[in-house]
Amino acid sequence: MARIKIKAQLLAGEVIALGPGKADLLEGIAREGSISAAARAMGLSYRRAWLMIDATNRAFAAPLVALHPGARIGATLTEEGHAVLGEFRALEAALAAAGERHAAPLLARLRRAAETD
Repeated sequence: MARIKIKAQLLAGEVIALGPGKADLLEGIAREGSISAAARAMGLSYRRAWLMIDATNRAFAAPLVALHPGARIGATLTEEGHAVLGEFRALEAALAAAGERHAAPLLARLRRAAETD
C-alpha cells in the first residue's frame, strides 16, 4: 500500500527538542510514573532515556518532566509537559492530514506495493 510518512521535529538550534520518539517517551513517563519504566517499555536504556529527557527539558523554557528522586513516582510530566505533548500530537495529526491530501497525486503515481515486492 502506498502511503506518505511525515515526521515532525522541533529543533532548538541543532538539538531535537521534541520529535516522535521523545513524545513517545513523555507519554511513557506519564503512564508509568518513571523514566526507567518508560524506557523499559520502549526498549531503551535508562541512560538513553535520561539523556533524551534532559535535552528536552533544557530546550524548553519550562521543564516538561519533573523528577522526584526517592519517591514512589520517580518522574511526572509537568503541566507544561502535558500541554506541549498535546500540542505536538495535534501538530503531527495536522501534518499527516495535510500530507495525505497533498501527496495523493504522487502516491497515485507509485507502483502498487505488491508489484514492487
